This record gives sequence, C-alpha cells and structure tokens, in this order.
Amino acid sequence: MAERTLAPAEAVPAPPGRPRSGTGWRAEAGRLAEVVALVGLVVTQPLLDVLGHSPDFFLFHQATRLDALALVALVAIAPTVPFALLGAASLAAGRAVRAAVHTLLVGLLLAALAVQVGRHGTPLRGVPLLLVAGVAGVAGALAHRRWRALGRVLRVAAVGPLVFVGLFLFASPASAVVLPRGHDGAAGVASAAGHPPVVMIVLDELPLVSLLGPGGTIDATRYPHFAELAAGSTWYRNATGVSGWTPYALPAMLTGRYPAQGLAPHYSQYPDNLFTALGGLYDIKAEESITRLCPPSRCEQPASRPQGLGVLVRESGRLLGQVTAPVESRVDPEDSYRELTRAEAGLDAAEPVPADPKFRWDTLDDNQPARFTTFLAGLRPSAQPTLHFLHLLMPHSPWRYLPSGAQYAAPEDLPNDGAGWVELARERHLAQLGYTDRLIGETLRTLRATGLYDKALVLVTADHGVSFRQDWQGRGLDAIQHAPDQVAWVPLFVKEPGQRAGRVDDRNWEHVDLLPTILDETHIRVPWRMDGSPARLAPRQRADKRFYDRPGQPLTITGGVPAPPPTPAPDPLVGTRVGDRPAGGTATVANLDAFRAVDPAHGQLPALVWGTVPASVPDGTRLAVAVNGTVGAVVPVVPPDAGGRRFAAFLPDDRLFAAGANQLDLYRVDGAGGLRRLALS
Repeated sequence: MAERTLAPAEAVPAPPGRPRSGTGWRAEAGRLAEVVALVGLVVTQPLLDVLGHSPDFFLFHQATRLDALALVALVAIAPTVPFALLGAASLAAGRAVRAAVHTLLVGLLLAALAVQVGRHGTPLRGVPLLLVAGVAGVAGALAHRRWRALGRVLRVAAVGPLVFVGLFLFASPASAVVLPRGHDGAAGVASAAGHPPVVMIVLDELPLVSLLGPGGTIDATRYPHFAELAAGSTWYRNATGVSGWTPYALPAMLTGRYPAQGLAPHYSQYPDNLFTALGGLYDIKAEESITRLCPPSRCEQPASRPQGLGVLVRESGRLLGQVTAPVESRVDPEDSYRELTRAEAGLDAAEPVPADPKFRWDTLDDNQPARFTTFLAGLRPSAQPTLHFLHLLMPHSPWRYLPSGAQYAAPEDLPNDGAGWVELARERHLAQLGYTDRLIGETLRTLRATGLYDKALVLVTADHGVSFRQDWQGRGLDAIQHAPDQVAWVPLFVKEPGQRAGRVDDRNWEHVDLLPTILDETHIRVPWRMDGSPARLAPRQRADKRFYDRPGQPLTITGGVPAPPPTPAPDPLVGTRVGDRPAGGTATVANLDAFRAVDPAHGQLPALVWGTVPASVPDGTRLAVAVNGTVGAVVPVVPPDAGGRRFAAFLPDDRLFAAGANQLDLYRVDGAGGLRRLALS
C-alpha cells in the first residue's frame, strides 16, 4: 500500500488540553502578548497606580509634560523588552527550548504577581511569602502549559498596559499635572485699607512638640531663632493642620477649605486659592515644592530647572522596588524628596555671612537649600504689595543635615521604627530641625536688614507633623489615632505689621483659618466660601479638631496644647575622653572608609555610623562610639534589620571631626560602665 503524505491542514493535532509549541510568527505574537499582559500586571499597573495617586512626584521633580509622558511610555513598554529579547534568543535553540523558556518566564512573572497579591491579601511577609509565591508560580506555569484557555485569557489581557496608561492619563489625580485642564480662579476684591507685604514660610513635617522644652515653651537653647520669632509674634499654640499628607494639607491651608476630594495639588484643581486671591493686586514671588497652586497668570514659573527624565526613571525604579518587595512597605514618594542644595542647583553663593560664630556659613553655604536661597534673595522692598511665599521640605525626611548645616550620608533603607531605630529617627529629625532654625534666623536677619520686618505680615508654620512614638511612627492613620499630638499639632507664628511684643493665643486654630486670616490682614475679600474664619473673630466654640487621613473622610481628634515628650537623659559617657582600653570582640562598620579622609570645609561629615556585631552579642548591649578619642554616642545593639544592621549611631556634634584621617573606635559597655574596645572591619 502506498504511503500517504498528510497535507498541512491534515497535520496531527496536539493532544487535547495542551498548547501547540509552534515557532511561527502567530505563535510568537501570542507568547509576546502573554508576557505583555503579565508584565503589565506586575510592573505597569502597580507603578502607574502609585504615580497616578502621587501628582506631587511630578511637581517636586518639576517634570515637563514631555518628561512625564516619556516616563509613562517607558513604564508601559520597557519592562517587556528584556523578556521579549530572551524569548527571541531562545528560538535559535529549537522549539522545545523556546517553549520551556516561555513557560519559565510565565512562571517567574506569576510568582512576582503572587508576591503582590499575597502582600495585600494575606499576613505573609518575607521568606514565607516568597516560598508561597514560588509555589504559586510553578503551579501557574504548569497550568499554563497544560490548558490553552489560560494562554487565551492572558492574550486578551495584553491590552492591560494600554488601559493602565489611559487611566493614568485621564482618570488619575496625576492627570491634572501631566495634562492640565481648568481655569484660573477669581481675584479677590481689595478694600481701600492698606495692603502690607506678606512673608509666608510653610515648613514640612514639623510637630510642635519637637520645638518645646521641658516647660512647654520654645526651647531657646536649642532653637534660638524660633524663640526669637515667638518673642515678636502671636504664637497660636493650639494650631493643627488638617491632614498628614502635604498634597491635601497645603491646599486646605491656601484655600480655607477642608479636603473634600483626592485632587492633585494643582491650580487647575484648586483655582480659588491664596495666589489667585492676592494676584490681582499683589506681586507674587512663590517657591512651591510639591504643589503648583500658583497659576502661570499670577506668578512666574520656577526658576530652577527640571530634574529631567533620568531622575524620574531612577526614582520610579526605587518605587517599583518598594511596590514589588515581599515585605511591608507603605509607599510614599514624598519620603524620598530631597531639596537640592544651591551648589547642586548652580546658584550664586553671594549671601553675607551671618553674625553667628557657631554657624560656619562661610564654609557650608553651598549646602543651603536652593529654594531657600531664591526665596531669601527676593526679600526686598517693593512699591507694589508683594507676597513672598516659601514651602520648604524641612525638617522633612530624608534627614541629612546637622545643626551646623553640614551634611552626612545614610542608607536609604535605614528603619524609622522599632526598638532603637525610632529613637535614632527622632535624633536625626531634631538635628535637621536645628538646621531649619538657622534658616529661620537668616530670614529674620534679612527681613530686618531690608526694612521689611516691621511692615510685613509674617507667617511661619508647618503643614503637618510626624509621630516618633514607638510602634506608631509616621503620619498615617495609625499614627494619627495613637499620637495625634505629634501628627496634627504644628507651630504657627503670625507677626502682624508693626507688632513688637509676643503673645500666646490658645484658641482652637485649624489650618483652614490661615487664608481667611491673611485676607483679613491684607483687606481683601473673595467670592468663594471658606470653612475657616479669621483670627480677629471669636474663636470656634467646639474644642475638637477635624483631621483627614483621606479627603472627604474627617476624623475627630481631641486634646489641647500638647505637652513635650520626656527628654531622655544623655548618657554620662557622651563627651568623655577615652584612653587605652582592653580589647574584647569585633564589629563591622559599613562606612569605616569615610573616616580616612574627612573634609569639613566642604560640609560633608561621616556623622552616622552603622554596621553589625557578631550574633553572640545579645540585643540591648550598649556600644559607645568615639571619634578621635571622644565618645559621641552610646547606642543599643538591636535585632538585625532587613539590611543586617544591628546598630547605628548618630554623631550630631561636628566638633568631633577634624580635617584628614579621623580615628573611629567602638567599645562594648558592660553593666558597670567598663569599656572593651572592639576590633573594626
């Protein structure tokens, strides 16, 4: 019998339920579509979701529309490229290898997706979550290889990245920044009364309690310039912000309205605000950081240059690492916002040296934040009434300044909570607040030197605080509920034109009262409704406060003027000289090389020391850290963090350091206060 040749249409079909492992263009297109769908779920959707709800990310980095669109395109396309290239390369090895490689890629992507699903839907974290996700990835890969229906579903889902991009561009809060729509608000109506210059500084992440000394007054020893400001202004000691998140808190301050919706802090979303109200009469000099509430028709665009697509890509990569990590992580892009120094921004360092011998401005002036430099340069008298506005991300994290203005390096993933870590975080916060106090002193000096101080309405406040309470660190809902005195209560100083004597007002102030008070002092009326009222009117009768973790969902918090937290007594070893001590043990210091060539004149000091000790050293063991023979800090050994660190010591006194090589020593402190020197590596 003659052998029959099968026509292509009569080829033997694959066994039921199993996919064909062809290598034609249709098969490859299908595989690519499956990878596109999974990458979209693993990378594109979670990252665009975070960025879409964080318009301040684009505002802080001063992203142009082209930069933002380019970033979105990269997020949607670039992650797929390495998977596609790997798949294409495997074609050369044959059909079986190509099919196996595709199955492997599907399994890896399903495992990555399982990590995200597990973190949000189960209590699993860390290694247990990775193990479960690995099992889910293997099971998913096997199911994908066995049942063609799963592949078909993924191929249909390949439209996902386009959908995610569309939601970002047209439905997310960030869409107002990337594709702005809207109009400018109405200008206020000026009366015939005087219109004084207005100088307004909004600091960030500054709880009132951080400024207070043991008696409940401003700690004049540690913060002399805040004390100077209080001595000549009205200190509203019972003032609270309305949200722990700047994109909600600052618009509320500048519109006089409680947060109602999760809108971008952009003039297209808040057309009626301080800048539009005063802009019809006042010249506006505004230095905003993570908002853009002043429309182009009212004030000049920021003089500093956009940071560029490269910065956006780098920071987005960091966010992606947080989003996809198998550990708990509250993703907040604002945690990474760092003010550029004037040296980094290329600004001229021409300010005179203040008469403060402890503040080495002549050698550290390049470390001054660029936004503050520009603001300070604009504090000059003018024939036209002028609003000088500065929102400065100080003393907001990342903490990197000593009180002198010198900077220090720190790991980005250093914990802020947990035994030992939360105390370190508060120390670093207070040190950066000390530097912020210097900037306030510079402002007061400039105002007096130019003659603006007596004439101007001067306001200094903060948008929100932050909790350093053990187990409730931060400014999210848990911190608000357990430490409202640290999250909600903020400093507020208002110096009226001509005011000389300071006074304290304990009325129930909420930050929606800020704009009404400014309009009252500048004699301007606005046509829109506000939730706050000016300070000259009778105080509100209710004693509780309105606070918003989410817009439109007010929380009620109670309590009056907060008491300062207990100040821990300094360890008696700090400041003592250490001579020869017996050796006893070892330690690893991660930044030991930084002590070999210190250059204080350039404003960079190794003021944070971190590392680990052998597992045999019990938690709670005290370590004394000495620089050039003087103990600068005593810290406990703690359980290892995610980076394996068991100690970190902060050395805020830059007098410990000398130019050139510096000697770093670590000592183990026994129960009687004896010291044993550890060999460092």
